[in-house]
Amino acid sequence: MSITQDQVVSIHYTLKDDAGEIIDASEQGSPLTYLHGHGNLIPGLERELTGKNAGDRLQVQIAPRDGYGEYDSALVQRVPRRALQGVPEVKVGMRLQMRGGGGPRAVTVTQVLGDMVTLDGNHPLAGKNLNFEVEVAAVREATAEELSHGHVHGPDGHHH
Repeated sequence: MSITQDQVVSIHYTLKDDAGEIIDASEQGSPLTYLHGHGNLIPGLERELTGKNAGDRLQVQIAPRDGYGEYDSALVQRVPRRALQGVPEVKVGMRLQMRGGGGPRAVTVTQVLGDMVTLDGNHPLAGKNLNFEVEVAAVREATAEELSHGHVHGPDGHHH
């Protein structure tokens, strides 16, 4: 059975940056399982996996436009420290939820200089090539409930 829309797919993967550093990987012996064609993976990786079968291995590079998007400097802002009331110790690398006109969004603290804090609303992998090594572990039909919910349920049919 090859990977097509609405299939439940299990993959083992390693994600590296262009320097070869591992950014993310599936846990040893525990594949990532997702519902294909429902936006649960970045678009470029879903496209590369379409048509593959259990046992297939592939190495692909996904460009930013098909991954987490291009880096957008308009999403970087400097705010006074007092704007982050309720955050006891602001440190570089912290991920925070900010409320704005478009609803909550995740930001990363990229600089703390005196009383000013720089917040970056880009995804940490925006603007980066994503180098995946993937092995397709399994492919199966999705259940009606999984299709209606748009994601995979655990082995017993319930949410993880």
